[in-house]
Amino acid sequence: MCGRFVLFTESLLEEVGEWESITEVHAPEGLPPARYNIAPTQPVAIVRVEDNTARVDPARWGLLPHWKKDMDGPPLFNARAETVATKPSFRDAFKAQRCVIPLDGYYEWKAGDEPKAKKQPYYVTGPHGLLWAAGLWATGMDRLSATMVTTEATEEMAWLHGRLPKFLTQDEIAPWLAGEALLEPSSVHGFNARPADPAVGNVRNDYAELIDEQPSSTLF
Repeated sequence: MCGRFVLFTESLLEEVGEWESITEVHAPEGLPPARYNIAPTQPVAIVRVEDNTARVDPARWGLLPHWKKDMDGPPLFNARAETVATKPSFRDAFKAQRCVIPLDGYYEWKAGDEPKAKKQPYYVTGPHGLLWAAGLWATGMDRLSATMVTTEATEEMAWLHGRLPKFLTQDEIAPWLAGEALLEPSSVHGFNARPADPAVGNVRNDYAELIDEQPSSTLF
């Protein structure tokens, strides 16, 4: 799963403009603010494409299907690739409401070797700057919302967690948005994972130092 992530790149709009066939990029509400501890139910940036025009909008992280009437139930911030095409919460969006969720990196927690050891958060980044996660969007309760698709972890990242966001390569972005399934584990590789500040566990903490390299004394 992916339950916390980071987005701070100021060149987001320019990088979206480099996608295949994109001729214009619109961001009606401007560039998203730098965030270092984005949590479920908070706003995230999503990218949708229509007629070669990309649009970047803020959306609630946690899908609100079109039939949803209240906020009861789980937040639906991740959608498992194995069931996304059939699960009622996701299947309509999977058919026709695709998006891409940009991130500079994400956090994952790993249990220590000792039985009572605290879980250590890791900050994971990709090989070439921004990561592009496969997403779905909806407008239930008259509110734009989104979820991030996850798959089984790749062999490279299985040591950290059993699940991994479906990160798209540049060649996969257009097919994903056009409706191709692309539900196999990510073909992106070359991730870097380093210990993060344990303070990231508190969603109120949101500052750049959370992703700084940690001294060894904080890791045990």
